[in-house]
Amino acid sequence: MKIKKTGSLIVISGPSGVGKDTICKEVLNRNNNLVLSVSMTSREMRKGEIEGKDYYFVSKKEFEKRVKNNELLEYASYTGEYYGTPKKEVIDRLQNGIDVILTIDIQGAVNIKKMYEDGIFIFIMPPDMKTLRDRLINRKTESIDKVISRFTTAYKEINEVTKYNYVVVNDVLEEAISKVEAILLASKCSVSRIEDLELDNKEELIHEILLKN
Repeated sequence: MKIKKTGSLIVISGPSGVGKDTICKEVLNRNNNLVLSVSMTSREMRKGEIEGKDYYFVSKKEFEKRVKNNELLEYASYTGEYYGTPKKEVIDRLQNGIDVILTIDIQGAVNIKKMYEDGIFIFIMPPDMKTLRDRLINRKTESIDKVISRFTTAYKEINEVTKYNYVVVNDVLEEAISKVEAILLASKCSVSRIEDLELDNKEELIHEILLKN
């Protein structure tokens, strides 16, 4: 039996403030053959963020140029800013057998699913909306208008959960991380990973049985 040597594409989405970035960071720390695809955005860099590690930060004009040149795997507009996935580095890594995680919004995930049906699509849910609201407020990285915008968008996003293969509730962080790891491990045993099913010759094996008896 031959198993596909290409890497797995893992798409993780969830409302802003749900903790998906924290979960992904821990999963990446615990798994060697796994990398995070760095997204590109037109939004301003936040305090503490690093170019090329958290995001590739570009202007809206530059982002639109990349779209026109077909350099993005997917892209979407979210709360007035562009977010997208650079195509080349993702494809190169998958072809080299490296598993790639994308943390993208629902619109982007739906577009990816059309191209990569065998991808692993995981939605991270908050334990409840009050908790999500408090997490957004306590981050203190955006204006109250932005917080309200993200919180309102969260309601719409959660209604799209059925478009995903798996859902993980981030109530207890360690448990959420373990569940995501379990999903990734199970996916390696998926029938879709079988490239060619080669079986030994039945007649020869039966003949050997008869000889031994």
